[in-house]
Amino acid sequence: MPIDLSLIGANIAEVSHTYTWRDVVIYALGVGAKARELDLLYEGAGGPRVLPTFAAVASFGILARTAARLGVNLLRVVHGEQSVHVQRPIPPNATLATTGKVTGIYDKGSGALVVIEGTTCDRGEPVFDTVFSIFVRGAGGFGGERGPKPIASAPAGEPPAFEWVEQTSTEQHLLYRLNGDTNPIHASPELARVAGFERPILHGLCTYGHAARAIVQSLCGGDPARLRSFSSRFTGIVFPGDTLTTRGWQVAPDRYAVSVVTQRGATVIDNSVAIVDA
Repeated sequence: MPIDLSLIGANIAEVSHTYTWRDVVIYALGVGAKARELDLLYEGAGGPRVLPTFAAVASFGILARTAARLGVNLLRVVHGEQSVHVQRPIPPNATLATTGKVTGIYDKGSGALVVIEGTTCDRGEPVFDTVFSIFVRGAGGFGGERGPKPIASAPAGEPPAFEWVEQTSTEQHLLYRLNGDTNPIHASPELARVAGFERPILHGLCTYGHAARAIVQSLCGGDPARLRSFSSRFTGIVFPGDTLTTRGWQVAPDRYAVSVVTQRGATVIDNSVAIVDA
């Protein structure tokens, strides 16, 4: 299927997103938060604290609008990459405004990678920046550039600085949908098969949130405000119920290369970097 290359450089109209602590808790539960992470799940004492990857939910509207302008079939779309760079802690209740731009459409052969960059503000003050990259299967082969190189690979042969093992629930995909990404490949067995998957798959952003929690618990003393930036490339499929092993290798005083592997040995997040405050 052809893709509209004229959208490169196009501005995406401002998207407003209002949320409360309930939405923050739904997000945390959607990415696997447990009762021991009560500060992510309880509104008392000024909480809940907000995982930085919630930024992808609060600014998701620019991705949805871009997909609508592209006119692509959602059954052909999967998340390719995601970056979040937080300027200050995300508040538990707010109305945020996001502006965005399509900064590139790249030819990956079997598909096209569409990159959307966004800036999100609270009453005019920057809160976070995001980069969404979606992979449109079957839209490649148009002779365009291949796109940016991978961010950072895990050092070969070196032991990780941390390892976090956690099983997703068999209902994880249905719970994560409550955050607003209702692509049917994440819910309907029939439509997932039509799209080429044996059963519904977990959202890439859900796996991304699981990895962020692993980083927060392993490197940030449980404080999500210390995870300032997280950029990931999604390299494989996760099914609800899979066990995820998140590993991180320190590559600079405040930087870690991150990967996530399933119990099947499939690497599902790679070429990823987390920046953590000391």
